Amino acid sequence: MAKKMTSLDELYVDLLKDLYSAENQLIKALPKMAKTAGSSDLRNAFEEHLKQTQNHAERIERIFSDRGNGSPKGKKCVGMEGLIEEGKEIMQENMEEQVMDAGLIAAAQKVEHYEIASYGTARAWAQQMGYDSDADLLQKSLDEESAANEKLTQIAEGHVNVQAR
Repeated sequence: MAKKMTSLDELYVDLLKDLYSAENQLIKALPKMAKTAGSSDLRNAFEEHLKQTQNHAERIERIFSDRGNGSPKGKKCVGMEGLIEEGKEIMQENMEEQVMDAGLIAAAQKVEHYEIASYGTARAWAQQMGYDSDADLLQKSLDEESAANEKLTQIAEGHVNVQAR
């Protein structure tokens, strides 16, 4: 049985470990999504977000290093595991290219919304506890996740969804 958490700080560290796991799972999934994407815009968005995702994991490592909290490893994010599994199911379906792209965008936006919620919570907790440098790093990741989500919406509404009709 796990040790009882008794503080927001402990919960915060646990969330950061969860986010670190989520980012690393996504680092493995994004190249597969990019390879499956038919639209060059979508493929480029996945490739760009892969670079950002690598930076997000590095930011979490930096937070752990700066605070002397040990390693962010050791936890598996089951939420991200489920979202990635849903994306894999879509990629295994027999679909027209444009329909596949619409499905990939839907799967990716689920991931983005999960990350937006997680980073927003982590940032709020960091602010609450006076961890200003952590909050700044988490805000950068949150901003990038929000921008990635918006880019996916633009690609979907700009041409993918129309072509999938």
